[in-house]
Order: sequence, then C-alpha cells, then structure tokens
Amino acid sequence: MYKTDALYVAYLRVSTQRQGYSGLGLEAQREIIQNYLGETKPIFEYVEVESGRKTDKGRPKLKEALSQCRTYGAKLIVAKLDRLARNVNFLSALLDSDVEIVFCDFPQANKMVLHILASISQYEAELISTRTKQALAAKKARGCKLGNPEHLLGKHEAAIAKSNETNRKKAADNPNNKRAVAMLKVLAAQGMTLSEMTDTLNNEGFVTSQGHEFRVSQVYVLLKRYKIEY
Repeated sequence: MYKTDALYVAYLRVSTQRQGYSGLGLEAQREIIQNYLGETKPIFEYVEVESGRKTDKGRPKLKEALSQCRTYGAKLIVAKLDRLARNVNFLSALLDSDVEIVFCDFPQANKMVLHILASISQYEAELISTRTKQALAAKKARGCKLGNPEHLLGKHEAAIAKSNETNRKKAADNPNNKRAVAMLKVLAAQGMTLSEMTDTLNNEGFVTSQGHEFRVSQVYVLLKRYKIEY
C-alpha cells in the first residue's frame, strides 16, 4: 500500500465486449486503485465503456479526466495498463503529454517500458482479432450461416432459446389460452384489476394451457403477451 499526498484522478474502463480482453471489472479496478492510494481518495473518477483499441475521439471520459488533471495538477491513475489503451500510438501520445500517468500494476515503469508493454498489448489484441476472423471464415467454409443465433450462442444457450420459443408457440396455439385471452379482453375493457380478472376466469371455469386454475402472474403474462391494456 502506497502513501501519498498527491492529487489523483481515477480513470476506469470496461470494454463493450465482455468487460474487455482482461475481464477486469469496475469494482476490481476501484479496489486496485484504492489499495495503491491507501487512505487517499481520488478527487474525481471517470468511467468509460469503450473498446481499448479506439482512439481518443471515442473516449470522452478520458478527455474529461485529463482536463481535470491539468486543472488541479493531479495525476491520472489507472488500475492496469491495458485499461487505458491497447493502441500503441494512442498510448504513446498520452505518455508524451503533460499529464503524469500512474499504472497501479507497474508504478515503477518508465516511459520506455510502458511503450514496450503497450506494443505487446496491441499485438495481443490484433492476434485475438485475427483468430476470431479465421474462426468465422472456417465456420462459413463449413456452410454455417453467420449471424444465426444458434451459431453464435453455445449449444446449451441455443437449446434453451429454441425450447423457450417452442413453449411460447405452444402456449399461443393452446385453445385454453385462446379462450382465456378472449375473455380477458372483455374483462380488461370493463376496468377490472389483475386480481379481479384472475378470480373471474377461475370462477367461470377457465383453465390454463396445463389445465390448472389461473394465478395472477399467469394472467399478467397473457395480458402482456397479447398487449391487452387494463
């Protein structure tokens, strides 16, 4: 844990692609920064949801953070090097700027080392991109239709999605549900509440697609599914 009287502006970033390549979430980044600062608190915190390979044009929160650093003479503090950027040219420009930047995972690193690490990060990002493109090309060559949810999801998730769709279709085609929906349209037009509609359906002998009495939650689902206002 480090002791310091300096001022710091914290910059946190998560990627739009599953928390970025490292998987480092916001809470983890805050914890790393706070462990580094000890009892000192950042004077500002900026959170960016952005891909690390984009330039400063897509990083408005970073611009704000750097501006505050200049205004208050503060240092920009980042949990890890790859949270700031994976683009070596962008990172190099930042390291050459008038704002001092501290990376909690490598506070002793000089600018030369940081440039080298940034180059490695960019190489890793480009390698992942290349592998992804190769995997998609291989799928296309095998006859898979890219963009099909069943190809993009895992087998388990695709099976669940397919099962849910089948169940929805069965529920919509079930004669019990169709009769109940027709009755609900009438009851809703009369201004009945959810509970009143549920009681009326059960008192009149209506049953669910499984042959059971209706519950309020089931009536609510039918009203929403068939866009019946009440």
